[in-house]
Amino acid sequence: MPGLTIFTGNRLETLAKQLAQIVRAPITSPLSPEILLIQSKGMERWLSMELAKHNGVCANCSFLFPNAFLREIYKKIIPDLPETSRFELDIMTFSVMKVLPSHINQPGFESLKNYLTDDQHQLKLYQVSKKLVDTFDQYLVFRPEMIFSWEAGLADHWQAKLWRGLVSDGDNLHRARLRKTLIQKIRNKEVEIDNFFERISIFGISYLPDFHLQVFSELSRIISVNLFLMNPCREYWADIVSDRGIKQIKGRYADKQFSEDSLHLERGNRLLASMGLMGKNFFSRINEFDCETIEKFEARGDGSLLSTLHGDILNLTDKPGSKPAHEAAYDRSIQFHSCHSPMREIEVLHDNLLAMFEENSKLLPKDIIVMTPDIEFYAPFIHSIFDTQNDPALRIPYSIADQNIRKNSRIIDGFLSILDLCGGRFSNAQVLLLLEFPAIREKFGLIDADLKKIEFWIRDTHIRWGIDVDNRTAFGLPGVFENTWKAGIERILLGYAMPGHDQRSFSGILPYDHIEGSDGEIFGNFVAFIDRITAHLTRLNRSYNLASWRNIFVKILEEIFQLDEESTGEIQLLRRIVDDMVNNGELAGYDKKIDFQLIRSHIKGCLERETLASGFITGGVTFCAMLPMRNIPAAVVCLIGMNNDAFPRDSRPISFDLMSQHPKPGDRSRRNDDKYLFLETLLSAREKLYISYVGQNIQDNTPIPPSVMVSELIDYLTEGFSLSKDQLVTRHKLQAFSPSYFKDDGRLFSFSEENFQAAGKIYQHQNPVPFISTMLSVPSDDMKQLDIDTLCAFYAHPTKFLLQKRFGLFLETGTSILNERENFRLNPLENYQIGQSLVKKRLSGLDLKAFLPTQKATGQLPHGKVGEVVYSELSVDADIFVKKIEPFFKGKSGTARQVDLEVGDFVLIGELSDIYECGRVGYRFANKKAKDLLRSWIYHLVFCLSAKKKTPLTSILICKDSIWEFGPVKESREILIHLLELYWKGLSTLIHFFPESSYEYAKQLLTKKQPESEAMALGQKKWSGSDFSRGESEDPYYDRCFSHIDPIDDRFCKMAADVFEPLLTNCRDTTF
Repeated sequence: MPGLTIFTGNRLETLAKQLAQIVRAPITSPLSPEILLIQSKGMERWLSMELAKHNGVCANCSFLFPNAFLREIYKKIIPDLPETSRFELDIMTFSVMKVLPSHINQPGFESLKNYLTDDQHQLKLYQVSKKLVDTFDQYLVFRPEMIFSWEAGLADHWQAKLWRGLVSDGDNLHRARLRKTLIQKIRNKEVEIDNFFERISIFGISYLPDFHLQVFSELSRIISVNLFLMNPCREYWADIVSDRGIKQIKGRYADKQFSEDSLHLERGNRLLASMGLMGKNFFSRINEFDCETIEKFEARGDGSLLSTLHGDILNLTDKPGSKPAHEAAYDRSIQFHSCHSPMREIEVLHDNLLAMFEENSKLLPKDIIVMTPDIEFYAPFIHSIFDTQNDPALRIPYSIADQNIRKNSRIIDGFLSILDLCGGRFSNAQVLLLLEFPAIREKFGLIDADLKKIEFWIRDTHIRWGIDVDNRTAFGLPGVFENTWKAGIERILLGYAMPGHDQRSFSGILPYDHIEGSDGEIFGNFVAFIDRITAHLTRLNRSYNLASWRNIFVKILEEIFQLDEESTGEIQLLRRIVDDMVNNGELAGYDKKIDFQLIRSHIKGCLERETLASGFITGGVTFCAMLPMRNIPAAVVCLIGMNNDAFPRDSRPISFDLMSQHPKPGDRSRRNDDKYLFLETLLSAREKLYISYVGQNIQDNTPIPPSVMVSELIDYLTEGFSLSKDQLVTRHKLQAFSPSYFKDDGRLFSFSEENFQAAGKIYQHQNPVPFISTMLSVPSDDMKQLDIDTLCAFYAHPTKFLLQKRFGLFLETGTSILNERENFRLNPLENYQIGQSLVKKRLSGLDLKAFLPTQKATGQLPHGKVGEVVYSELSVDADIFVKKIEPFFKGKSGTARQVDLEVGDFVLIGELSDIYECGRVGYRFANKKAKDLLRSWIYHLVFCLSAKKKTPLTSILICKDSIWEFGPVKESREILIHLLELYWKGLSTLIHFFPESSYEYAKQLLTKKQPESEAMALGQKKWSGSDFSRGESEDPYYDRCFSHIDPIDDRFCKMAADVFEPLLTNCRDTTF
């Protein structure tokens, strides 16, 4: 039966039950679907479950959004209506891009002309076209009469001219025109009723523009239209005024003799008056329609604070300050939690949800909805807390809805990352990031373990950014070949074919000698990846028409990604977006060539609108975004992230928006939408309302105000229910392991056993457990056969050696981030490496000036003249150093000798080299360090045991600041055995030997004859460091193992003396 029936009530469950009764009555055709109009996918899922609950099944129901439904109606009255309207936003964007340039020189377009100046890539044109299209679309809905006046030529400003240009081809079947045609046909009875749906029901929509309301009103002449609206108040509340509104009205009449009573200003309920403006305007418009209204209001008062608040709003009562104290103690049906950070918010939420489950055994995870203004921001924190519970009893099932598809699709994220490379620097980090995507890595036969090797090669060949010289010059920078991808790859490829030994170059390329065997296949696959990427980027840097762009993007998907069944949906989405782009351009008649920057912006914009379809009401706790018209009831509703700067959200209208310049009742406002959304959310909570926000500064604990909506609710409760703010708001501690959470006071609590144990440790004054507190098992005898270099590595850093060899623990000692910028100066390590290399080459007779091109080819030097100056300075220093040490390098005797010595229970193997007339000579182009002394000492002991009779048993270590000479050592075997025994001990426990600190102590005690206390103090200073020098204790391995104790003790003293006394006794220090 035709007619408009409006069902209003304060509970969606009641309205859903009423809808179930209507749906239960069959429509004439059993094959026709039941038409249900909703405004969100979440509402669709909830409503279908409610209908199934009441009717036993929910079948043959077609859920449509209002605009999609209207499109279906328009097709029925205009059979030849195109399937796709030219006035869809993406199509109209291309239409504006086509029409706007021809109008830009007309009067009135001056501001746009200025804006579009210097629009090389048409990106500005695209962006302003999108803004114009969005604005025009709002006009079609909220100002259709203005659009009609423009089309009739009754306005001559620039927007009217542009609109007439858009419809100049005669196609003006936009939504306003179609709506007008529909209404005329209905009123003139030109509509065949058989073609229409028999019944439609609009459910759970908080607001509809007059554009839609009038259509539904006219449709009710020929079909049954049921409108189900949640009304927060059973009383007439269109005349209520908020406190702010009352002040404004009083201000207008301040100079006139009007009493407050004569103004008839009714506040009603303060929360409703302040937050319900959008609903008030909507229901005022609804009341103007000639329809049947059925009210289904229910007051369910269980005496809780939440239900009493609902009752106040329902009955339009507001008596702040006059109500007695709440009968029961504060029941926590409305909770406010102030935290220090988003992470703490989620930790507190998790604990409170567990408490709710413990309190109410009937409460299930599916009965809880958690909403936040920014779900993308909170999603990582949610995963980190809810996914990492070790105790199964503390795990809460959950799902996250409304997430952007890029954050959850490795294919789409990888595709966009490739697009982001175009026009960029093509840095080493950006390229390696692409290989983090499994679909790309697998396409080129690479596995996860290969990435470490590839990163090492990139770091070692000093690849920084830029494909080649041309790529760099495109940025207006000098065309330097070094540090580009081409330079690095050519070095590696040449090194695989021929050795360069770091000094022989070929055609200006220095071979990289450190790839061999199976690594060649890995590098070959990586080169194939680089070639494929760079080839596509070269194509992307040109302009094409839309059809050609589609072919390019499809080729990228096919040639760079390993496609499988799991990625089918993501690939189809990307293909659909690209296909729609081409089709939209064709429908708009846009056939111009388009730059890549514009296409990338368009694709990103389309993907930002795509969200995951799953995640809403899946059986666990539902986390979702705070979106208008999602007032789904739940036993527990939680709002997180209700910060002062996050909610309500503001949106500034664009400067040329005529609606904002001349507003009318019923116009949408993001701020008013959010206020009404907060009110609806408050009313949707059935048992508990939980609100949290970042309310304390994480640095100094100063209070931070919450959202004004939250503050207003707190004020309402404190004034109306005689509750203090301290009762309502729980202020949480900075750390989850604070002992306050494990005291029996009821306000602060935690279910975490780990945090309980951590809290218990705070007051336990006991020595912390060392990192290695017991002896390790005896290592295998294989470790008694070792290379000389291995023994040297042990004494250079015994703690590091133990952790790496016995635990496989490798601590990063420097930044692991690739350097994406070319050098402008050398750091100390690079200075040493290059200087040491130059000394070696100078000693071999090489002309250092002639070596400059080879050194530049390594990519280590700064570019241009700066690099030449740096190299020249290092060369001069190297020359000076070589002249000082050349006398020691006369008469080299033969080749290096292999060593295989049995020393006690150990076998030492290795190679003795650099033996000259004066003995064994080593050098270091730097100031002396203890580890260098120890290395020379160990090699000297081996040298003494294995040298030929005529060879001088002398070893010399030459540093920049001193020369150390070791003479013959009679007890070399005994000393070496002792060092090996300490090595064996150091494989099972931490030894208190630290090269620099131990050497300082031994030097002061044994050489400078300082008292032991003074020597120990200087050793302590070397260990701890000062404001001007870095202490040895800052090393990450030492910090890990000795941060809990002071290792400069008796064991330290004894071991330092044991190791260094024979060394210092048998050596002589000569300063340059």
